[in-house]
Parts: sequence; structure tokens; C-alpha cells
Amino acid sequence: MAAVSPGVYKKVLQVRSAYAFDIACLLMRFFGAMLNIGVVTMLTLSGYSFLTAGLASSLIALSIFVVTPRVSKRIDERGQSAVVPKAAAVSLLGLVILVGNTAVHGPVWPLFVGALLVGFYPSPQAMARARWTYLIRSGKLGEAAPDLRTMFSYESVLDDMAFIFSPSISIALAAAIAPTAGMIAGGAAFAVGVALLCASKSTEPVPGWSDNLAEGAQAAAAEVEGEPAAVGAGAGRPVPKKSLMRTSPAVRVLFIIYAFAGAFLGLFDTATVSLAEDLHSPDFAGAVLMASGAVSMVVGFLFGMVRLRAPLAKQLVVAACALGLSFGTMFFINSAPSLMVVALIGAATYSPLLIVANGVCERAVPDARLTEAITWLNAGYTCGAAFGPTTAGAIIDLFGTMASFKVGAVLCLGMPLTALLCYRIVKRNIRPAYTVMERRELS
Repeated sequence: MAAVSPGVYKKVLQVRSAYAFDIACLLMRFFGAMLNIGVVTMLTLSGYSFLTAGLASSLIALSIFVVTPRVSKRIDERGQSAVVPKAAAVSLLGLVILVGNTAVHGPVWPLFVGALLVGFYPSPQAMARARWTYLIRSGKLGEAAPDLRTMFSYESVLDDMAFIFSPSISIALAAAIAPTAGMIAGGAAFAVGVALLCASKSTEPVPGWSDNLAEGAQAAAAEVEGEPAAVGAGAGRPVPKKSLMRTSPAVRVLFIIYAFAGAFLGLFDTATVSLAEDLHSPDFAGAVLMASGAVSMVVGFLFGMVRLRAPLAKQLVVAACALGLSFGTMFFINSAPSLMVVALIGAATYSPLLIVANGVCERAVPDARLTEAITWLNAGYTCGAAFGPTTAGAIIDLFGTMASFKVGAVLCLGMPLTALLCYRIVKRNIRPAYTVMERRELS
């Protein structure tokens, strides 16, 4: 059923042209990973209520849900370097408003304005994976190209690195220096990452590149058969204007799964901060997130070495059930030690779902639209996260911290139910096509 290949990451690390954009996207991830818990920590330590903090965090998530897929669609149409600086400038303006108003303890409404503008944040996870897919699928790396699944595992490890260090750094800076210090550091890392990404143009995907490759292959076949080939027919072809949310059933299913994940994890993070404050130990929340992130990173790294022969649709069902049921144990949280145990158990199932879902997404959409597709997955997460912190804030203010964990346990069931009910939809929409190198690996 599976084979283990310990050396699969060697090819990934040998692609030196990827170092610049991966470092850039890692810096940008640091900002994105701290938005939820960083804003909640900043506002609550500044004297705002948990409900206000949860609403601000949810507005950021809601804005990302509405805006970021459209930003990514424009990136696929016009290129990363043409779109990312403008979107990043709007997001940083929102951060300035959010942090500035918090620093002077201003009224609530500017917090919400800033939160909405922060949502223009371009997705580094999607852009990094799109660049890797471009390098691998286009043949630019030749025989040295790594396996796509290994690449997704590698990127998942980088996601977890940001998840491990970013929230804990944000909380530590907010507690030790000033409530706004963590978000300021995140904004600085984001700005540096954007500059570095836009400077790395040699690995930037050309808009419509997969369509051009397909036409090139058809033209070559026509010449072999003695028919005239259409030259340059695909050059500069724009990406289709219809959203993938409308045209791809698989993307819609993954969106729903990620929405449930965002809802219960957003609630879990907010409740974790609340429990840490109840214990008069703000650093405890950072310790929980750091420990769970470390477990997720290790599991994701090991999962990338395993070659599963089960179909992707079945892998998605198993991964969604594992994550939903493991975090469903948060119903039993009643103390700091039980919170740590649940966080560690759940973290061991997070990376496999992320890796498998990205693999399904890559097989279900055109290569040149992968930025938009993965952004829709992340938008599903943020859509759920718009619900989670607000719900947690209201429940905590009314019924206490432990009640919010029990609500989160119910939300966890949405992922396995969606994966099971939509199994056939996902299976029908995964294309069986492979590159020449992948066929050689499978044979």
C-alpha cells in the first residue's frame, strides 16, 4: 500500500533557483500566520474585550475570503510581480490603521476599517506552490525536477514553520515589549518578503503557461503527421475569466472542508488565548501553538517520504476523518494539560490533510490557475476563521472558556462528513494525466 523513500527531499533542496522565492514566501507566511491570534492578543492586552478582538480577527478573515481569491485570479492573469506589490500596499495600510488605533486605544470602528484592508493580503502559500508547479511541469528543471507530492510536503513544512514560530513570537513580543510589537514585526517581515518575491522574476510563472505548453505539444504532433502547425496560437493567452469556485466541483468541496477546519481552529486558538489568560500565563498559548506546530511539521516531513498507492480521493477522506476526529477530543478539555494533549494529537493529523488536499487541487484544475485554486482553499479556511473567533469570543464572554472548546468539538465533525458525502464528486474531477517524468516514476 505504501513505500518509504527517505531521500525524496534531496531533489527539492538542489533547486537553488527556488531558494529566493521560498524565503520570500516564508517571510510573508509569518505575517499571515499571526493575523488571527496576533490581533486577538494585541487587542485584549490593550484593554479591548474578547468580543471586539474576535470581531476584528473575523473581519480580517472575512476580507481575505472575499478579496484574496480575486487577487490570486488577477495574479494568474497578469503575473505575480505586476499584482502583488499593489495588494501588499493595501494590506500594510490596513495594518498601520489597526496598530496605530490600538496604540492610542482609539474607538472600535477604525479597528474594523483596518481589518478589512488587511484582507488584501496576497497568499504566499499559493504563490510558492504555483512557482514550484511551473518549474516542474514546464520542464525547466529537466531530470532534476522533484516529485510534486514531495514539493507539497516540503511547502507544508514551511507552512508549519511559520505556524510554529510566528504566533509565539507575536505573543512574546506583545507581552514583553508592547501589545502592538508582535504585529509590527510581522508587518516588517511581510514587506521584506514582498520585495524579495517580486525581485525573483526568473521563477515567476508566465500567465497561461500550461495552455501554451499544451498547444506546443499539439503543434508538434501535427507536424509529425504532416499537418501545418499553428505558430504562437497560445502566446499571451489570458486565463479564463470564470472563477474556479464556479467551474470546479473539487475546489468547492475542498473549500467546504477548509471552512470547517478554519472554524474550529480559529475557535481553538481564541479559546487557547482565553485559557492562558485565565491561568494568568499569556505565554502558555504560545507554548501550546509552538509544540503543536512542531509536531505538525515533523509529521508533514515524514509524510512526504511515504508513497501511498491509494487514490487521492480516498486519501482525502481518510485525512479529513483523522483530523476531524482527533480535534473532536477538545470536548474533553478541562485543564491546561488536557489542552496540550489535544493540541498535540490534533497536530499530528493536520499536515497530511494539507498535503493531500493540495495534491487533489493540483490534479483538479489547470496548472496555470493553481494560484487561484489554492487561494480558494485558503479562503475557505479564512471563511471558517471569520466564524470561529467571533463565536469563541461571544461564548467566552457569556459562558466561559471551556464551553467554547465543546462548540469547537462539534464543528470538527463537518470535515469528515463533507469528505464522505462528496467522495464521488472529488473522484470524478481528479484528472489522471501525468508528466513524462511522473510516468517513469510510476512505471
